[in-house]
Amino acid sequence: MMIRLLAIASILLASTASAADKLDLSNPNDVIKARMKISCSLKDGEPTIYWWEGKMYSRRPGEKDRVLFLIQGMNARACKTMSDPKRGLGYRSVSREVMFYVDPETRQIARTWKNPWSGETVDVIQVANDPVNMRAPTYAYDENGAVAAKWTNAVLGEYFLSGGPAARLFYDNPMAGEYQDYVGGTYHAMEFGTDAVNAKQLLDPKTTRVDDAVLSWARVSKWLPWMKMGDRDGVAIFHTAGVKARRFDDLPEPMRSEIKTNYPKYQSPPSIDDTRPNETSWTVAKREIDALRAKKGIKPNKSE
Repeated sequence: MMIRLLAIASILLASTASAADKLDLSNPNDVIKARMKISCSLKDGEPTIYWWEGKMYSRRPGEKDRVLFLIQGMNARACKTMSDPKRGLGYRSVSREVMFYVDPETRQIARTWKNPWSGETVDVIQVANDPVNMRAPTYAYDENGAVAAKWTNAVLGEYFLSGGPAARLFYDNPMAGEYQDYVGGTYHAMEFGTDAVNAKQLLDPKTTRVDDAVLSWARVSKWLPWMKMGDRDGVAIFHTAGVKARRFDDLPEPMRSEIKTNYPKYQSPPSIDDTRPNETSWTVAKREIDALRAKKGIKPNKSE
């Protein structure tokens, strides 16, 4: 009998040890750890870089789709760990990101662009959003103590896969007037994100981050403001793929040199205590366009 009890105890101890050898994705606190390892790192403030490249297309009724630009983008981020007696483990991420429009012929950063529909040559405004932060921390449990962090990623072979959900964006356009409810002009877009991460790295409690990760990002939106498309019909379509970079110097050209020369602060994330309001490509474009109009002496309501 004693031998049998010892054998059972041995099995239970082995089982417990085995469980401790990896994160338990049925445990909401471990789900938070897994999300942090994918997004950034379990080490507060440790920089993480995601990079992507792809193409930007035009789609207009009655005409063939066009490749307008090649694109290269990157996001530098970091996380801060949170803890709450009722909500358990949590975190908040901070980041800043750039995305450059690259001429498909020269493969250099586009500075100007000749609009094929209007014939006008316009200045290209690159994406330079600082910051792009989580507005609020995410926790393992909600305010009432109910489970909030659930693991839903599918597993295939050695990878966890995530895909399907879309960010459906519909809000007041920062460049439009106060009559959007009457005449339109709201910002309307949809963004799609998928990723695949190494399951072994993710579940290993000894690792603080997942480096073996790939992603895809896509967006369908209205024309970019600097394109000066006005009320012309059609949409812009972005389709990209990328990876989690190990360090900034691994990024390709011409992106790496462009950032070092003209956007040096984007090599690293903001402070993990950053509380500034988020930027978008539209708020950045508005600021750039307002500055350009002011330089030319153009009043905001003056017709061009």
